[in-house]
Amino acid sequence: MTKPLMKGAHSDVTAAIGNTPIVRLNHVVEDLESEIYVKIEYMNPAGSMKDRVGLNIIRDAELRGMLQPGGTIIEATSGNTGAGLAMVAATRGYKCIFVMPDKMSQEKVDVLRAYGAKVVICPTAVEPSDPRSYYSVARRLVEETPGAFYSNQYHNPANPEAHYVSTAPEIWEQTGGEFDAFVAGMGTGGTISGCGRYFKERRPDMKLVGVDPIGSLYYEYVKTGRLTKAFSYYVEGIGEDFLPSTMNLSLLDEIVQVDDRECFMMTREMVRREGIFCGGSCGAAVMGAIKYARALKSPKRILVLLPDSAGKYLSKIFSDEWMRSNGFLDDDTIGTVAHILKRKPLRVITIDTKTTVRQAIGILKEHGISQLPVLDEHQRHCGIVSELDLLNYLVQNEGGLDLQIGDLVSSDYATVSPHTRLQLLKNIFNDAKVVLVTEGDRLLGVLTKIDLIDYLASERK
Repeated sequence: MTKPLMKGAHSDVTAAIGNTPIVRLNHVVEDLESEIYVKIEYMNPAGSMKDRVGLNIIRDAELRGMLQPGGTIIEATSGNTGAGLAMVAATRGYKCIFVMPDKMSQEKVDVLRAYGAKVVICPTAVEPSDPRSYYSVARRLVEETPGAFYSNQYHNPANPEAHYVSTAPEIWEQTGGEFDAFVAGMGTGGTISGCGRYFKERRPDMKLVGVDPIGSLYYEYVKTGRLTKAFSYYVEGIGEDFLPSTMNLSLLDEIVQVDDRECFMMTREMVRREGIFCGGSCGAAVMGAIKYARALKSPKRILVLLPDSAGKYLSKIFSDEWMRSNGFLDDDTIGTVAHILKRKPLRVITIDTKTTVRQAIGILKEHGISQLPVLDEHQRHCGIVSELDLLNYLVQNEGGLDLQIGDLVSSDYATVSPHTRLQLLKNIFNDAKVVLVTEGDRLLGVLTKIDLIDYLASERK
């Protein structure tokens, strides 16, 4: 016989998920005409918005008969989804195995182990298809573990559904829909897709803004439709190196790019100036919202979702030693991309998609360069053509010099802004051969390793 609950109590901790507050920002947005509000999701019981996802995924799996009593939940996670799943699993008697990339904070690992979960750590800097990647290892563990359920947040419709049935209706009730834009970091796509669908159904003119870190592939894919190579970055919980099926990019109205340093500095500002004890992806989302607000022609009311808390990043973002050792805390004495552009001619040599192979070869020879940015009909870059692309084409095809270059455009490049620090640019060149410098939709310059080397050498004369 079930005992009646005491007045005001919940039946278990999962019933306490949700009803998180919305707070106006004041000090970090002093120069803005727009208002920015934040929904503080770290006030969920396990400390993040992923509590909603964990509960919905497990409920859905139980309803579908995919998770049996005593079963084992397996997930590839950056930490927060794991914590949400582990909390719900603890109340239902399930075991958990979580696979994490090695860039995640030790606090996140410790939290999962505190719930009794087994944690497997995998290298970050490998392709998703690599057998060592945390996606691949998770799938292998599912095959090897009897009674396993793979929660698979990157492809499980119950992920965005969690925000459609929980987060978004809660926000709508709290605000009455009295906001003009919703801003969130782009990871699995659950928040953007679930909340975005709910808001668009009720107010089609609502603007949905995604925030993506430099190094992730979303920004360039949204802007050009091309999947560029992802490269390593430090901020946790947002950005991807592949396209999850849980991400519905058709809902997106705008995407804003941020870099690690501005994410981390804003995170520290949020705690110290607003008293909001939030994590790194929160700083990213707020920084993205500020950039979006600065580009608006008239003031708007903007709502930002803050995924998790600062407690999971005390040894990183809030450690002066860690920040300084990774080049984030002190002013970057070697400068930014803008310093290189000042030393280079601002004229950028480009071609369009209708340029022929013959013409492209001529332009490369005339200017003594190795690659050409390609512009689409809207004068926005859509990729590059390099000497190697042309060589491969000529070796594999007889004749064909009048072929339009659009068929040869490649995605072997990265994009940065003029404000990107040269320390980060150095890291980018570990993975990318060519870097395009953009501001909004404008192409400002093309950088290669020799440009960075030349600049650094000239500064030390």
